[in-house]
Amino acid sequence: MATFRDIIKYYQAYLPLSIFTIGASSALELTDLIVPYAIGQILNVLSERSTDWPMEKLIEAIANLTGLPNNQLLSLSVPLGLIFLVSITKGPTLAWLGHWYHWFVPLKARRDHFQKAVQKILTLPLEFYDENNPGRIANRISKGVLNHTWTYPEIAGILIPKLVRVFGIFIVIFLIESPIALLFLGSFIFILTFTIKSLQHIAKMEIAFDQYEENTESHNSEIITNIKTVKAFATETQELQRQTTRIDRALKVIIGRIHKSYVWLSMYQTSIVEFCLFFILGLTLFTTLSGEISLGYFVTIYTLASMAYAEITPISQLTEEFVRRYASMIRFHEFMQLPIGSDAANLTEVTAKSTESTNINHYKFTGKLEFENLSFGYNPNKPVLKDINLLIKPCKTIALVGKSGSGKSTLVKLIFRYFSPNQGKILIDGEDINSLNITGYRRRLAIVHQEVDIFNGTLLSNLTYGNPEATFEQVKEACKIAKADEFIQQMPQGYYTVVGERGMRLSGGQRQRIGIARALLVDPDILIFDEATSSLDYESERAIQLAMQDIFGTRTTIIIAHRLSTVREADKIVVLDQGRIVEVGSHEELLGQEGIYHRLHSLQETVKHHVGLDLRSSK
Repeated sequence: MATFRDIIKYYQAYLPLSIFTIGASSALELTDLIVPYAIGQILNVLSERSTDWPMEKLIEAIANLTGLPNNQLLSLSVPLGLIFLVSITKGPTLAWLGHWYHWFVPLKARRDHFQKAVQKILTLPLEFYDENNPGRIANRISKGVLNHTWTYPEIAGILIPKLVRVFGIFIVIFLIESPIALLFLGSFIFILTFTIKSLQHIAKMEIAFDQYEENTESHNSEIITNIKTVKAFATETQELQRQTTRIDRALKVIIGRIHKSYVWLSMYQTSIVEFCLFFILGLTLFTTLSGEISLGYFVTIYTLASMAYAEITPISQLTEEFVRRYASMIRFHEFMQLPIGSDAANLTEVTAKSTESTNINHYKFTGKLEFENLSFGYNPNKPVLKDINLLIKPCKTIALVGKSGSGKSTLVKLIFRYFSPNQGKILIDGEDINSLNITGYRRRLAIVHQEVDIFNGTLLSNLTYGNPEATFEQVKEACKIAKADEFIQQMPQGYYTVVGERGMRLSGGQRQRIGIARALLVDPDILIFDEATSSLDYESERAIQLAMQDIFGTRTTIIIAHRLSTVREADKIVVLDQGRIVEVGSHEELLGQEGIYHRLHSLQETVKHHVGLDLRSSK
């Protein structure tokens, strides 16, 4: 659970610099107190009253140093000179000690924490992304970091120095007239306590509202992602009504509860401040009339008190801004505290000199895989795979077939170490894969999914994603094997054609062939096709099958397929049913057994026969 302490720790790397700059800004705020003090001393001189001891000693020292006569003119010139000195030097000093560093720190921290957020994204378990869409995740990170960035200059550069100034005012008034100072301090503490208590209540509403807004923005992201489905089912009106209802609810909450609470707080603050300031004025006037303090001190006390009470409004506004941002900052830290997944790669801090750890083990395997008594379930009480024992020899092609839910894709996830087995182990070349460096191990694997992920960039950048060091000749050779060179040559800029977000400018078959070429470019020891042809038309499927046949025998290949036409050429076909291996053999051997594989094959042949009859009759 994230707390206020986590917000403070956000800037921990810059703590010494922060302390120095906050201290410097606070000191500059205290120099402002010299002005009303000096004006009070000038009034004392004009009313033929003596200056106080510090000012008197300063005037004497200047008279002795310069040889000037210690008269009224010098007594007026010294405080006037102090006012001039403060006014002239504060501007440029504050600009660099204050404004420069109060933005330097949050901007550097912004860079650091965005990097850490990306690292967190890359190390979270896969199930997190099954429950949270990209819009929700990106929004939480961007809002959290952005609000941290805007908050630091306000807190470090304005709020804390202003509080120090108020404390300094109390000290000055206390030295002049302690009873008035204690009354002033008491009133100020009362106002701040009342403000903080009220803001704590508002903060709870802000946190709830922030979660509600996050859900609304998350659904906006879903609408954008699934816009084709929305338009295809003509549900634009439905989606607009749903989001309008949520937006209207949000408006009622933010106006009727949150904003109204801020207005009430402002009204109470203003009323209390005006009453306290008037009370201080009356008390100071009475003390002056009774002869306890001079006219100059009267002006000094009232001016300082006015300055202090005037800080209530900006302090309150800054505190309100902090409360408004508090929810998103806390939710950012909650995200950063999520436990990393068991499948997380060994990422290192990115530096200007090195973008990657140099300690990654570089493995090379024959491709021999063994599954020993392997059992696994996402819920341990409901196993998906049960007692799997299987040997895959190097450079052989193995096909995994079975009904949906039989455990085929889960087995592949275990090979990639997305999850760890509940029982048993997976060996590669005789070594338990869990004992290997996960990054080095995964770099010897490659997979072509049913839906190939394409990044918004050029074809070349997508092809070399897994191996940026690949030469252009290697890229062309991989594309030739994957039968991708045929359509790439017809693209406007060839390999430098920009393919758009998620590769929307490519057909399904083209994306699959890009996926195969990309996998080949990393030269994997084990290559996996996970339903690589299930959503393609016959022509595209045939092109992919030809590309796959060129790969068979060059490395260990695992094929997951519903269409049995894709697995005919496999050296061994493994049939899974309810998480168990029930049949193993070649295509011909399994047809002869007349088991599950035979039934699946007969069913698909029947479907193909009927589809063929329908096509001929339609002609």
